[in-house]
Amino acid sequence: MLSRHVYAMILEAFLYIDDGDHRVLRQFGLTPTQFSALKQLDVADGRRLTDLTELLLVDKSTVTRLIDRLEQAQLVRRVPDPDDRRAQRVVLTPVGLECREQARAAHELSIVQRMSDLSASEQQQLVVLLEKLCAPLRVKSTPS
Repeated sequence: MLSRHVYAMILEAFLYIDDGDHRVLRQFGLTPTQFSALKQLDVADGRRLTDLTELLLVDKSTVTRLIDRLEQAQLVRRVPDPDDRRAQRVVLTPVGLECREQARAAHELSIVQRMSDLSASEQQQLVVLLEKLCAPLRVKSTPS
């Protein structure tokens, strides 16, 4: 069945991409999920934990543990939410900002290197096909 083969190839590609991300981010003491969280934050406003839960597609307890680890590494800190006294926001620390920017540069270079076997035209074709595949999946995974 062709659909099963397509799925298997996408899964295999994901596993190799994920492994490459782990390898490049390890030098910064980050996992891909931690890096994704850092990319969602800034030093001023930050985000609520509930927002991170939705953005990262993980449950609340996972985000709490993730932020605990990033806080222990002094990359983020929790601050009171000015709009809701019961809530907290997570912001980047200066150390977190520097780590994120260094990791982002290394990650970008790694992406370019890993995708270099595909021509620009092939990459564009792949983008079109993956967008077509992902659009309905995004809708189905959005919390109601």
